[in-house]
Amino acid sequence: MKVNDFFKNVRFKILLSILIVLVGFMLRAAWTGGLSTMLEQLAGIATTPARQLTAHISSSVTNFLDKFLRANQIYNENQLLKAKVQELNAKLVDFERYKQENEQYRDFLGIKEENPDFDFEPASVIGRDPNDQFGSFTIDKGSLHGVSLHDPVINKDGLIGYVSNVGLTFSKVKTLLDVTMKIGAYDSRTKDTSIVQGDIELSLKNFCKMSYLERETGILVGDLIITSGIGGIYPKGLIIGEISEIKTETHGTTLYAVVKPAADVRNAKDVVIITNFLGQNSSLTGEQVDGTVSDAVPSSSSSLPASSSR
Repeated sequence: MKVNDFFKNVRFKILLSILIVLVGFMLRAAWTGGLSTMLEQLAGIATTPARQLTAHISSSVTNFLDKFLRANQIYNENQLLKAKVQELNAKLVDFERYKQENEQYRDFLGIKEENPDFDFEPASVIGRDPNDQFGSFTIDKGSLHGVSLHDPVINKDGLIGYVSNVGLTFSKVKTLLDVTMKIGAYDSRTKDTSIVQGDIELSLKNFCKMSYLERETGILVGDLIITSGIGGIYPKGLIIGEISEIKTETHGTTLYAVVKPAADVRNAKDVVIITNFLGQNSSLTGEQVDGTVSDAVPSSSSSLPASSSR
């Protein structure tokens, strides 16, 4: 093909037209400043991945250094938060304790109204002796709280026992199921007086025994038995329990009654100690017998001893 023919070719004319258009655009871009903008955009596209990587690395390093430099501040803030949490937990414990004590006081409000001379100290059971078949337990109040030896222990249902040992911040309680217990009592209906005491066989069924009843007694099953108050160990009027059965003693001379305690002594959790009442220890002889105190209890029955070991 000749050169003249090439320049006259349609393809050449098309390429020339395109070239002229491109040159025109380039001249226009150069005239308006758009050429540099296009180059900058192309350069920006090419460098974007590198800039993103650099920014990520820079951010990671900054965060690491920030945590390192603020470690002491974070530690102090954590300590402050821990102190606040401990303070709130202590307040919560105090709240629960006050709430529990208020509930206990509410339960005993009726007894307090009837006996304004009573001084109460609420307590919680914190331990039980697994080797004691009579259900003795330990409470969280002691001499620092005004608790004394032989103070009566009750709950909202009735008499539980008495304080048999006192520490500074704890005390041990002996229950009315114990065979060493002898409590002056009387029938609230007939007014017959006698002694309620622990019995080994009956204690296995959570019962105790009301002894020295005359054959002519008018006591019946279902009668309520309460403390007589004689002897100064227990105040008068505390509920002991009710008569479950009436039986004849083995010697056949007198009767005895099986008493079901009103209080569940083996499962008691919250109790109240009567730390003071009118006539407390007024008739106490002070004679010590095997760690117990002799408590004189009169009876309408001539066969009832003048005194018995508590």
